Amino acid sequence: MSTDTSIAGASRTPAARTDDAPKRRGYWSLWAAVPREFAFLILTMPIAITGIVVISTTFFTGLGLIFLVVGIFILVASLFIARGFGTLELVRLRWAGGSDIRRPAWGHADRGRGFWRTMTAPFIDGHYWLALLHGVVINPIISVISWSLTLAWTATALGGTTGWIWQRYIPDGRGDDSFFLHEVVVDWLVPGNTLSVDPRVGEAVFELIVGLIFLATLPFVFRGLTLLHDVIARGVLGAWRSEALEREVAQLDASRGAAVQAEDASLRRLERDIHDGPQQRLVRLQMDLAAIERTLERDPDSARELLGEARDQARETLDELRALSRGFAPPILQDRGLAVALQSLAARSPIPVTVEIDLPADATLPASIERNAYFVAAELLTNAVKHAEASGIRLTVSTRDSGAMTGHWLDLWVSDNGRGGAALSTGHGLVGLEDRVRGLRGMFVVESPVGGPTTIGSHIPFAPLAAGESAPQS
Repeated sequence: MSTDTSIAGASRTPAARTDDAPKRRGYWSLWAAVPREFAFLILTMPIAITGIVVISTTFFTGLGLIFLVVGIFILVASLFIARGFGTLELVRLRWAGGSDIRRPAWGHADRGRGFWRTMTAPFIDGHYWLALLHGVVINPIISVISWSLTLAWTATALGGTTGWIWQRYIPDGRGDDSFFLHEVVVDWLVPGNTLSVDPRVGEAVFELIVGLIFLATLPFVFRGLTLLHDVIARGVLGAWRSEALEREVAQLDASRGAAVQAEDASLRRLERDIHDGPQQRLVRLQMDLAAIERTLERDPDSARELLGEARDQARETLDELRALSRGFAPPILQDRGLAVALQSLAARSPIPVTVEIDLPADATLPASIERNAYFVAAELLTNAVKHAEASGIRLTVSTRDSGAMTGHWLDLWVSDNGRGGAALSTGHGLVGLEDRVRGLRGMFVVESPVGGPTTIGSHIPFAPLAAGESAPQS
């Protein structure tokens, strides 16, 4: 038995969450995104015009032929075309550097329910009609605005900053009464000024200043226009909040069903094991005690032999009950925590187990997570001992914080150098473990090629207890 255990001390403090804090984009980082945002904005109106032509043509053609069967197919095609342009908008926004927008489910639940049910599903799916509205009305209007501002701002910035280079090569046909914009601006800013400069030099300087202003504000304008498209696409083309809630409810329902099935299977197995093992031995022990009572006075030697057999039966029954009790949370788990309980579990293994544990020692794991993790580890170690024909086993347990999106996870791995071949097949013990982990909304992974080695693990999400909060025992 070899044990390599490292338990994090209670003085360990959580690492600073610098990754969770919003990253502040500096001015020069905005400039780094200008090429992608310019490409997005300059292509917006051509794509929008193409979309409105194709979508409106197919939609109104199908609407005109609605009384014919072919009109229904054309209408459905127009909705799918609108969906395609909407998806293209989401992809372009992601490419332009925007945050990912969760896409709709697009009526996947209606698949496989008959031809006409599948064909007419877009008519009752609001996402298709929103994509149609976006492609025919919203996107063309917004695209004209953003495309015009992009072109005007870029032309002013480039023309104003470079005009002093190329304007000298353009013939000037203006007379003495020509209009110079800089004079109007200077007179408005400084009424009654008597400044006298060459009008052409003053106009060139004024254009340079305006060009520099437009050039300096170019990243902000591009970012604002891109965000405008992002906000509209997020509200019109993205998935609804109710869909996320429905998916969450479905996952919770599946997890609860898996947990109930796993618990029911465990209870049935425990009932069968008690019936086939300790119960039969206790019946035999009762019969032996009755025989001892009958023969104690007339045949002491036979009674003494029966007492020895009864003692053996009691010892074997006690051993079986101890083995079965491993399916329940042992006192060491409740008293000293998961790390010590796993070490004790590994110490009882007839095959050497290398233990690597990195768990918080400040009782931040909920009791239900600790109990289920202990059960999973116990079952995996038992399977490795019984079936793997291994000479060494490794048990690895750790926690990790994956940030605000995925939260905290408990990772538990059991690997051995045995013959492999473990699989998630019906009736196999690993299926019950998978149901137990799924009931905790976790993931169960089996990697066991024939010939070994075998690595089986589980990833279990959990919400850490607050400082000073006691873990509820359940």
